[in-house]
Amino acid sequence: MASSTVESMHRAAKVCDELMADPRTGILGLHFEGPYFAPKMAGGQIPENIHLPDPAEYHEFVEKYPSIRRWDASPELPGALEFASYMSSKGVIAGLAHTAATAKEVEDGYNAGFSLATHFFNAMTTSHKVGPYKHEGTVEGVLLIDDFDVEVIADGIHVPAPMLKLLHKIKGTGHVCLVTDAQACSASNTDKAFDPRVVIYNGVCMLADHSAIAGSCATMDRLIRTYVQEAGVPLSDVARMASETPARVMGIFDRKGSLAPGKDADMMIMDKDLNLTHVVMMGEEVDLTAGA
Repeated sequence: MASSTVESMHRAAKVCDELMADPRTGILGLHFEGPYFAPKMAGGQIPENIHLPDPAEYHEFVEKYPSIRRWDASPELPGALEFASYMSSKGVIAGLAHTAATAKEVEDGYNAGFSLATHFFNAMTTSHKVGPYKHEGTVEGVLLIDDFDVEVIADGIHVPAPMLKLLHKIKGTGHVCLVTDAQACSASNTDKAFDPRVVIYNGVCMLADHSAIAGSCATMDRLIRTYVQEAGVPLSDVARMASETPARVMGIFDRKGSLAPGKDADMMIMDKDLNLTHVVMMGEEVDLTAGA
């Protein structure tokens, strides 16, 4: 869930708690993407909802709603290190996102409890020039920490294929997770986005002035095809980045992420060109034509 009002966050967490009570929904938890972000790195986030980490606010949410499994913040903000330490102590993944953190600030964040870079390469700084000098950015800070996990929107638009290949080469299969960041439009043929500020253009959701990408229209099969066919990474590695690695990072590998006795029977079946042909969820085949 992107940066929202406190009231909307409460409603979302309550609904997610209720859905998780029924294992047939497949809901595994709630991810708050914000609102504790650096305003200058807001991207497609709603600026009015962004503010500094508020301990009273996030303590209440985590104590009240067991569905909260991930929460993102910018590690350079005042109070962000305390936020990460608290999340880590409660078993909630502290993600780094929408940030201009230096490598030192990334390292401090990692030591405090940040462990995952959300939507890697997007809405974060990389090597840049200030006056005559080069400076490292957030990206370099994350890459320098071997155990820092990353997730990437591997549709070839959010992150181009050469950068996807480089990420796999540096981080390896065990630390890269594929994520769709898919909005509702990805499940239909609509040309309308989820937000009146946003248009669908060139296969992604984008602010109407084209100043920032604001979400994805991709599904997981598209990410797999992009990583294999455009970035040239072996399918065996990409399949793990779409299943095993995210399950391990989220602490649910006992149930998800591989095919083994006693685990949930979740499968994607693809043809030789990596086009999706069948989906099985919790042992039941999903009708791919429903809602088309």
